[in-house]
Amino acid sequence: MLTIFPPQVSIGIYVFLIVVLAFMLLKIANQYERSVIFRLGKLNRTAGPGLYLMIPFLEWKVTLDIRTVTAAVEQQEAITRDNVPIKVNAVIWYKVIDPAKAVVEVAGVENAVVQMAVTTLRTVLGQHTLDEILKSQDTITSLMKNAVDQVTHPWGVAVELIQMKNVEIPESMQRAMAQEAEALREKRARIIKADAELEAAERLRQAAETIMLNPAALELRRMQMITEVGAEQNTTTIVMMPSEFVTAARGLGDMAAKMSKS
Repeated sequence: MLTIFPPQVSIGIYVFLIVVLAFMLLKIANQYERSVIFRLGKLNRTAGPGLYLMIPFLEWKVTLDIRTVTAAVEQQEAITRDNVPIKVNAVIWYKVIDPAKAVVEVAGVENAVVQMAVTTLRTVLGQHTLDEILKSQDTITSLMKNAVDQVTHPWGVAVELIQMKNVEIPESMQRAMAQEAEALREKRARIIKADAELEAAERLRQAAETIMLNPAALELRRMQMITEVGAEQNTTTIVMMPSEFVTAARGLGDMAAKMSKS
């Protein structure tokens, strides 16, 4: 017995089938996503962003985020070139620039990039001394970035930046560095003080030469000293007389003594 559906039911079935087929054919990728499409196991194309078509049952996709990814590199223990044990944390910024390679050339691209950064971090730290690591972090991170980027570039990944986040050194080494820094500060203080004394001595020499050329300047300096002593409100005031006054007073005294004898 043949059953014939009413026209309304037939139209509904057709619409439903069309919607299902469209859902299976049409795919959408966000602006920051790319879909790597395989057909029967073979790489076919990269699609997105926006709307694209896929053949059901014959094609499937792997969607990747092409935005910059920030990944933390777990703390690593390393030995510097001068045999100092240190612990370092780092952060790596990278992005996928070729989605097809990132899917085909490496399994688990995110983990692969982080592990490569871990290995490079320990290798680069072992090639530098502790002072270089603490004072030239920009240079070391640049070396790390270039080394990691050379490996990840065939994977379709570009490393934008690697930055050391924290450097931990042993407490004994911290104390030694503090003592060294204190000794350097004391050395600079003594050098500055010695330079000041040398400059003061040079100025005094120049002042003495000027006074020797003009004896009146010496008398003015003596009067200035009397003024300075009086300004300090001391109970005892020392008056410094010019040597010419002393000589004249002594001559007058001798003359008076002779006259009294005669």
